[in-house]
Amino acid sequence: MNPTRPLLSRSNRLRIAQFLVLALTLFLVLPQRPVSAAANLIANPGLESMAGDGFPVCWEQSGWGDNGHTFAVSSDAHSGARSMSVTLTNAGSGDRKAMMLEDASCAPNVTPGHQYDLSVWYKTSTPNTVMTMFRHDVAQGWVYWTDLATMPVATAWTQQTVRTPQIPANTDQIVWGVTIYGNGTLKTDDYTMSDATQAAPGEACSAGDKCVKGAWAVMPFNSPVRSIHAVVLRNGNVLLIAGSGNDPDAFAAKTFKTAIYKPGTGEFTAVATPEDLFCAGHVQLKDGRILVMGGNKDYAAADGSHGYKGLKNSYIFDPATNSYQRVNDMSGGSWYPSATIMGNGDVISLGGLGEDSNGTVLTQYFSDAQQRWLSTGEAKQTWSFWGLYPSMILMQDGRLFYSGSHVFGNGLPGSGSSIYDYNAGTITEVPGLRKKDERDQSMSVLLPPAQDQKVLTMGGGNNETNPDAHRLTDIIDLKKPSPVYTAGPQIPQGKLDGGVPQTGAQGKMYVSAVLLPDGKVFETGGALHNRATPVFEASMYDPATNQFTAGMATDPVPRGYHSSAFLLPDGRVMAVGDNPGNGTFDMRVSVYSPPYLFQGARPQITSVASNQWAYGTANRITVDKPIVKAELIRPAAVTHSSDPNQRFVDLPMTVNGNTVDLNLTSNPNLAPPGWYMLFAVGANGVPSVAKWVKIG
Repeated sequence: MNPTRPLLSRSNRLRIAQFLVLALTLFLVLPQRPVSAAANLIANPGLESMAGDGFPVCWEQSGWGDNGHTFAVSSDAHSGARSMSVTLTNAGSGDRKAMMLEDASCAPNVTPGHQYDLSVWYKTSTPNTVMTMFRHDVAQGWVYWTDLATMPVATAWTQQTVRTPQIPANTDQIVWGVTIYGNGTLKTDDYTMSDATQAAPGEACSAGDKCVKGAWAVMPFNSPVRSIHAVVLRNGNVLLIAGSGNDPDAFAAKTFKTAIYKPGTGEFTAVATPEDLFCAGHVQLKDGRILVMGGNKDYAAADGSHGYKGLKNSYIFDPATNSYQRVNDMSGGSWYPSATIMGNGDVISLGGLGEDSNGTVLTQYFSDAQQRWLSTGEAKQTWSFWGLYPSMILMQDGRLFYSGSHVFGNGLPGSGSSIYDYNAGTITEVPGLRKKDERDQSMSVLLPPAQDQKVLTMGGGNNETNPDAHRLTDIIDLKKPSPVYTAGPQIPQGKLDGGVPQTGAQGKMYVSAVLLPDGKVFETGGALHNRATPVFEASMYDPATNQFTAGMATDPVPRGYHSSAFLLPDGRVMAVGDNPGNGTFDMRVSVYSPPYLFQGARPQITSVASNQWAYGTANRITVDKPIVKAELIRPAAVTHSSDPNQRFVDLPMTVNGNTVDLNLTSNPNLAPPGWYMLFAVGANGVPSVAKWVKIG
């Protein structure tokens, strides 16, 4: 909360107070249903969990102006052991208030158009006391909203209950508290907030369809760049790389773009971009910097004399400086290369097109210790072509699983899937992948938890023969001595543009699959044909039951070619991009709130003993309420339905009240070194906002 932000002038406060008296009178005399018995949305409502600064978790000391004041935690409580106390000894100008933190993990989530019942127990020796509310606008950030009610002097604990106005559009969270602006002492305790919108009969969650389908919001701003590549950085910001953005005119003008997006404020920052990083590869290094390899040296010639050409240039993006630094060149050019981090922090890159427009057969190897690409002779070679953006997933034994997901045209000869052992130089085919020549821009994910070593491959098509995309999924258990793909459940039926239901075996290519902190996989986006016919369908896959739940809320923006969806640290999913065959590009940004964000207050990770975790260790955290599980999720580095490094690592727990020891695997192949999002999940299935920890 900005302590210097004025609340209101005294004259405006008087007018608002008169209005609120009338509004409150109407509220009390008109028929009202009882205060909702729905879940309390307040984090730490009884003020019992304490932060390191000696103030309750999720609450802060706020206010503005020149006045004598003290904040304290009092043992004079309505219930429990603590209340918050604020005393003004010289009112002067301004006010003081004990407020909820303007923080994604603490501020209650709200639904535009809904109303909420707010209640607090208080004592105050001055009538100059008012309930105050701020809201988070997705375009403007946190802004003052309104004063809700003045609160009469009360020497004994008294409850004040108010219903909010309807939540404005573009508002996803609110915070509120009690303000004192005259000499005296204010004490508060036992805050509650519940959705007052009428629930369907028997429905525990009052947010309607959102409780089971989730909800999308299209942001009231556009991305300033064509978001072809998206990387979630260790500070929670999102790196969006366009390069020339599939625009030959931009390439000719050397107009190469990158932007940093801040999800908390909606702000974009332009980043100087040294090369055409369009269709490069990228991966998170263990120190949190981003290795970007290859890109576009030239577009295909109109006369057919050459195709796209791959760059051999390579850069590291540093989130501390928001800048690219050049590293040595790869041993060969690469357009559409893979990028997989290994258990030792090194990176293997395979596939793509070289500087001569032909498929590269090089194995390109980045040494983390030396911070350079090894030469062709230094890296072990098999001289094999792996296609474009081959999905190469690190297995628990250090080998790479090529899932068969790729970009453009047919799959590789043979079964279309294989296991690659870099150290031994061997490639072993894996059978069972259905329609291996229609896996163009399918997506493969290592299912939660990574310890189970199961991979799901879903959807796909073929940009050359251009059949209707299919709904197939195939699953493989990589722990088995001789792994074989087996048929999984089909992706649920979707609808075409205009709401026309699909029929038969139709499905989608350009599909996105996102690992969520509740252990499910959110499947979204896609199109029926090559750069055409968007499909509006989204579902939730549960690895525990091997079933899809159909009918999730669908992104209202088409998400086909050059689109991506990925997890944000606050548990939401962000979607960007769409580049249909007419050459346009959709610059809109969509954000999905999964159903768990409508199920009540989040658990809070109140402390992390250390954010540097060694393999095979127990790492202590504290939480504000019981949790049922915790996990690490590696942040996204996604493009073209490809993020082979996406993984969810389970953390077995040893629990002592609200102190929890989380046990990290000793195998770095299960959790390759780097920065991860740490989530704790409550008994209601609601995840905390992530804390960042560094592994290895």
